[in-house]
Amino acid sequence: MTYMQVMDYVEELKKYGSVPGLTNMENLCAKLGQPHRELSFIHIAGTNGKGSVLAFLSEILKEAGYHVGRYISPTIFEYRERIQLNGRSITKKDLCRLMTQMKQICEELVEEGKPHPTAFEIETAMAFQYFKEKNCQLVVLETGLGGLLDATNIIENTLVEVFTSISPDHMGVLGKTLAEIAENKAGIMKKGSVAVALKGESEVMRVLEDKAFKLSVPLEIVDPETAKGIKRTIEKQTFSYKEYKNLVITMVGTYQIENAMLAVEAIEQLKKRGYSISSKAVYQGLMKAVWPGRFQVLAKKPYFIADGAHNRDGARRLAQSVQFYFTNKRIIYIIGILRDKEQDEILKATCGMATQILTVPTAGERGLSSYDLACIARNYHDNVTALDSVQEAVELAYLLSDKDTVIIAFGSLSYLGSLIRIVEHLSVRKNRNDIGRDSHGKQRED
Repeated sequence: MTYMQVMDYVEELKKYGSVPGLTNMENLCAKLGQPHRELSFIHIAGTNGKGSVLAFLSEILKEAGYHVGRYISPTIFEYRERIQLNGRSITKKDLCRLMTQMKQICEELVEEGKPHPTAFEIETAMAFQYFKEKNCQLVVLETGLGGLLDATNIIENTLVEVFTSISPDHMGVLGKTLAEIAENKAGIMKKGSVAVALKGESEVMRVLEDKAFKLSVPLEIVDPETAKGIKRTIEKQTFSYKEYKNLVITMVGTYQIENAMLAVEAIEQLKKRGYSISSKAVYQGLMKAVWPGRFQVLAKKPYFIADGAHNRDGARRLAQSVQFYFTNKRIIYIIGILRDKEQDEILKATCGMATQILTVPTAGERGLSSYDLACIARNYHDNVTALDSVQEAVELAYLLSDKDTVIIAFGSLSYLGSLIRIVEHLSVRKNRNDIGRDSHGKQRED
């Protein structure tokens, strides 16, 4: 298949939806020769922070000299981002070759009377095959949805499981209570591994501790309160954790320090298992790690921030960052949220700080119109305007701003990629040359 044919095929695969369970993955991986069995993994589950922890971990491991595969979802700018080798997206040539192979395998499975795999299952199996071909020494892998029945949970050779913050989300699929959601995510624990978890709600911790006890898995708890010497600016954050003094990260949301702590603790567990990772690699990896769409500074004068807060916990964390960095500033929000998300909870947590709210539509079957979102937002704010496009919202936000205004775009990651590119284009056009660090430049070199 050509790249365009691959993209058409991926679009066609959406009709198979999302199917919890590992049967399709077992069928796919059997046809491929079980590539996942030849790989070693760091498996990440949680509600928020998975991508950031993955970015910190993979950058540290790359600095330590390891050949690192990383598998992420969803993507921000381009489909190929989901499968990366040492921070570089899979090439179009490899993607076309492997997707052609996957299509043939799927046709064979259907001929054998077996179900057609979903898009995510195909992509996950394809990623394993790619990482095997490229002789990856370690694969940093984030779950797609939940844990126990997620397609990624077919893996066997897990070195470390990392649990980021766990909070209510996807309750129709993962469980009606926080304990049920935690139980689902705890399903990635494997005998012979070690788990690292962010300290959270007591009911979450009980579930993780019980699961770890049953499997004889050592569980290391990371308490954000143990971070010392925290210093924050809009360019960087500095903190100390255990023997590491004055660690620096350039991802600036206030929530990123706890994600960095999780990554450092996971690295410590890898070192105990014999992996050679110097302190220099930890410092350099943390400082170089970037993750687009997570309290990312796109421009200054006025500040323009993009954040992927798309659930109640993400919204709460965004609100904390806005309060810390931009107290008493005039705030303009651009918001786009999917239909199946908790719009009321997200808006309730954030709207109180805004001067003006601009809503934008989100696309696809799960999309929500800007008008419908505006109607909900008006329950929490008096000044809400629905726009027809992201381009229109960005241009209007700039027109309504002065140099002391802060524009913050958040909600679904599905629209942030186009928004980031629009802001960059407008910033160049208007001679705003003080854009923050280009966190996806490495991807665009391919």
